[in-house]
Amino acid sequence: MSGSRLIDAWRTNDRVTRYLIEQLPPKLWSQPIPGMPRKTVRMLAAHLHNCRCWWIRGLGGKSGIVAPAPVDRNRATRQAVLRALARSSAGIIRLIELGETRGGTVPRSAWQNFPTDLAHFLCYFVAHEAHHRGQLVLIARQLGQPVPKHATNGLWQWIARGRE
Repeated sequence: MSGSRLIDAWRTNDRVTRYLIEQLPPKLWSQPIPGMPRKTVRMLAAHLHNCRCWWIRGLGGKSGIVAPAPVDRNRATRQAVLRALARSSAGIIRLIELGETRGGTVPRSAWQNFPTDLAHFLCYFVAHEAHHRGQLVLIARQLGQPVPKHATNGLWQWIARGRE
């Protein structure tokens, strides 16, 4: 699969993640996660960006790819997380481009639990974000503030999200 198709797939995944964060009921942002009272919805949303940054630094740092700054998981606003996700998405795209120039593999990180080929790379990051998107939807339900049905359905509208 070509790098440009992988980039398109990544961009759609990123848009789906940002779409969900945009749709979260505002009251949820500072709510503690059931069963994890020291963690909030804000922290989980910030984790998505901060984790991307960690991998960008680990996989691309030696090749000159600069990771964006992490967000403060205790203070970041929804808008700050959305802006940060756009920056870290660009970093993931640079990693895919780097992998293309290296024959289809990203550099190995000091700690890495997935093969270095671009297909596994992309699948790993999409799976990670899908896992946390599911958590966010479930947490919203548990807290009695579910994500609107049109928005949960919209998480599966990858053609529409890919056009946005």
